[in-house]
Amino acid sequence: MSRTLRLVLLVLALSPAVMLAQLSIPEIPYDAVDPIKLPDNLYLGEAVGVATNSKGNIFVYTRTGNPAATLGTRRTFARNAARLFEFDPSGKFVREIGQDNYGFVFAHTVRVDRQDNIWVVDEGSNMIIKFDPSGRIVMTMGRKPEALDTTGSVAPPPPAAPAGARAGGPGGPPAAPPAPVGAGLAGDNFNRPTDVAWDAEGNIFVSDGYGNSRIAKFDKNGRFIKSWGSRGTAPGQFNIPHTLAVDAKGLVYVGDRTNNRIQVFDGEGTFKTQFINVGAPSAICITNGPTQYLFASNSNPSTSMENGEIYKMTLDGKILGRFGTAGKLIKEFGSVHEMDCRSENELYVGEITNWRVQKLTLRAAK
Repeated sequence: MSRTLRLVLLVLALSPAVMLAQLSIPEIPYDAVDPIKLPDNLYLGEAVGVATNSKGNIFVYTRTGNPAATLGTRRTFARNAARLFEFDPSGKFVREIGQDNYGFVFAHTVRVDRQDNIWVVDEGSNMIIKFDPSGRIVMTMGRKPEALDTTGSVAPPPPAAPAGARAGGPGGPPAAPPAPVGAGLAGDNFNRPTDVAWDAEGNIFVSDGYGNSRIAKFDKNGRFIKSWGSRGTAPGQFNIPHTLAVDAKGLVYVGDRTNNRIQVFDGEGTFKTQFINVGAPSAICITNGPTQYLFASNSNPSTSMENGEIYKMTLDGKILGRFGTAGKLIKEFGSVHEMDCRSENELYVGEITNWRVQKLTLRAAK
């Protein structure tokens, strides 16, 4: 038997073991605590948003408060059901920001940028609100609907064209190309937005969201630049772009939750690649530092206790390990909705069904 043939047979014999090793994902050991200490008579509801600033202070955007709706003759006026709290690194309550804010309706996420500005994404008001570190509002994007129509009526049809006229023909209305489903309008006409992130130049990226299946890009002053995406399953399309992050090179990572994948684009919206091995990514975050890591949560639905694990990955999609599962106890997760990971070994997770924030410390495997 020739030496070459022996080498070929050896590779074939080892192939199943190699493949198994690639499919085997290490479990990352970790510790968890609930760090939040609230004053008497103040409570968290669904902890959908959690973020930290450069000092280690913790911000929680929670679905709580006193939701109300005033019913008029034809319209329903929505009132606040979201609150933004700040805690010091030990979890001690510091302050509430934006109390009774007009744009706080149904909390979705909170992020903190490099200058320690605090940005909230409110799914109910269709708004992104930027606070400076002192808590002053310095930018708003989108607009809260003035009212909700409860009659079930629809907009009146456009005027009829003259008899015999057709769209695009003489005497008829201009022919409009069909818009992609879920693409949304240009600008900050958000429809249930979900997340916000920035590149090194300060450009703003918004995942928009439940109603519009697109990513919208704005300059640092909030001026619209472009958007990409529509509803679908092809590369560059989305079915609930639920979470996003931008790495140091300006690549945009989008958790395309219902399509069970993370899509990666350059800053102009050009599709680069996708990761389809981490379940349904409800929350993602990217660490700081010279070597960045991507964390993705395969969060359990609020109606079940399935899945719930969090993956640690390199930025090219290689899975380095995973940890956690769905549950009610500390170190278990109840529908993780947002994560903050300034460090690769320290994360904060905000949970929907457990109404809490957990601080996670990853340990080296023994």
